[in-house]
Amino acid sequence: MDLLTRQPLLAASVLLVPLLALASPGWLALDGVGPCWAVLWLLPWALSDGPFSGACAGLALGLLLDALHPGGVTQIPALLLLGWWWGRLGRRAAPIQRSFSLGLLALIGTALLGLTLMLQWGVLDWIGTRDVLQQAGPLASRSAREHGVNPALLALPGWRWDDLAGSGLRVLLAQTLITAVLAPMLCSLQLLLWRQLGSGWRR
Repeated sequence: MDLLTRQPLLAASVLLVPLLALASPGWLALDGVGPCWAVLWLLPWALSDGPFSGACAGLALGLLLDALHPGGVTQIPALLLLGWWWGRLGRRAAPIQRSFSLGLLALIGTALLGLTLMLQWGVLDWIGTRDVLQQAGPLASRSAREHGVNPALLALPGWRWDDLAGSGLRVLLAQTLITAVLAPMLCSLQLLLWRQLGSGWRR
């Protein structure tokens, strides 16, 4: 908790994540999909400051990002878990400095975050479809299956299972790859900065 308690201005750097997510620089995109800035910020922070601080940072980051995209899905559980896990790795294992290790951790984190969002969208789609068919009644449901798609299903918000299996997987793959490519450079610089500042305050 050294970074979080002794230098709160550094913790305020988390505000850069939603700003970068909104700015979405096109030259840092793969197939039109930008990196997961939350992972690129949270990974070095948690590795340098421990599991409790990492979990708190993941919670705060999830709240900020959920405020940008209100809806039925949330990034909080995945980011909180990743912050705690990466913090334990930073405390219990040897110091993680290799570019390959940072890229691999960023790849796993981005994939986990994306899969949790896809799972939530899929569950919401299933619940919404079930409710619509129940309200329509058995005759209307049978008629919709025989003559086409029920228009009420098209009005449901969020992603459909077909979308998740197609475009959703493409977006997840592109974001995972671009995040893993950028992590060795960006996370290494942040990790060096956080560790230098933390060691300086402990002297």
